[in-house]
Amino acid sequence: MAKRWARWRFSSGLGAGSVSIGTRAVTSFGQFLTNIAPAVQGLGDLDRELLERYLAEVHSRYAGTVTHRMLIGQLNLFFTTIRQHGWDDSLPSTVTFYSEDIPKEGARLPRALSEAVMAQLEDPENMAKWNNPSYELITLILMRCGLRITDTVQLPTDCVIHDQDGAPYLRYLNHKMKREALVPIDEDLTEAITAQRRRVHQEWPDGAPVLFPRATRNGNGDVPVADGVYRKALHRWLKRCDVRDEHGDTVRVVPHSFRHTLGTRLINQDVPQEVVRRILDHDSHAMTAHYARLSDTTIRRHWEAARKVNIQGETVTLDPDGPLAEAAWAKQRVGRATQALPNGYCGLPVQQSCPHANACLSCPMFITTAEFLPEHRQHRKQTVEIITAAEARGQQRLIEMNQQVLGNLDQIITTLENDEDAEAGP
Repeated sequence: MAKRWARWRFSSGLGAGSVSIGTRAVTSFGQFLTNIAPAVQGLGDLDRELLERYLAEVHSRYAGTVTHRMLIGQLNLFFTTIRQHGWDDSLPSTVTFYSEDIPKEGARLPRALSEAVMAQLEDPENMAKWNNPSYELITLILMRCGLRITDTVQLPTDCVIHDQDGAPYLRYLNHKMKREALVPIDEDLTEAITAQRRRVHQEWPDGAPVLFPRATRNGNGDVPVADGVYRKALHRWLKRCDVRDEHGDTVRVVPHSFRHTLGTRLINQDVPQEVVRRILDHDSHAMTAHYARLSDTTIRRHWEAARKVNIQGETVTLDPDGPLAEAAWAKQRVGRATQALPNGYCGLPVQQSCPHANACLSCPMFITTAEFLPEHRQHRKQTVEIITAAEARGQQRLIEMNQQVLGNLDQIITTLENDEDAEAGP
């Protein structure tokens, strides 16, 4: 029955690591029965009394550890799955663990890498030490998107989509939650993924369905590289780079470290917990609470209710529904939280640096609302004064630069004032 459970979990898309944890829990219970109740021959011989004895055994050995909770929780999931699928009707209904049987999970600190370590890992010279461009791209995706390694290696070839504004998103299957998810990405990562697609097409001209095909014994290119293979490559890369912590000691880095690091970085940049949850595609706030205790549940409603215009005075809207709407909102919220401006917000993804310096009124990513009308009117007054003084001095270049800003301000103010007049009514 344990083998059947493991096969079913594999077929549902669960990774080898998660399946092995469940197998370990069933094995532990089987060893307990062998030592304590050798007369048990099948699931029908189990009862609540045996489970209580097992609870005492596990508590005496693992109390206060993650293993304690894992052994009980996974075994209970084993019993639940048997009942759900009708695999063995002899399993008594009393053979189950209740919520009070499972130890409460203690507060865990995020396992983020320090900024000193991340500075070494993100150093272009160290990234250039990857001898495999596929593994280098996997590392970038882990760092910037916070995906799990099992989801990353199984990315489809067409994993990049764009919203109505042309902003790119990484589309992937969250195998743990069994759903499709999206995360905003920058143009650099988009270009790197495009380059990887070209490399894959050269190797498999007929087309490969996955972005990271296994290099050998993969005629159709449909078998992705194994996550264990990448883990070994990551270990070798870290050794080549000689990455050390603040004390000069070697550091242990696993693929999941990048997910924790991204979550911690976002929280440290004052991005609300709800937005971090959506970016990392957590199923509950409790998972994201490892990074922070903050929550923001109202700001999206205010954002959606406000009229938003860009530098041409054109209305900016979010997609009305669906998973892309959630991802687009996360992108907008990150920009609002970390790149607030005195007269609007930046719509640029937080991972991407701004090529326009502070000239936001000439930047296509700039977004503003009616709440900033006083600032826009004051800015317009100052701009007219600058143009007038520049004309008197014959500074043509300065005039041209500020004329563009003045034109954008006029469009923004007109659109927002018309919107205010419409709301006020007759």
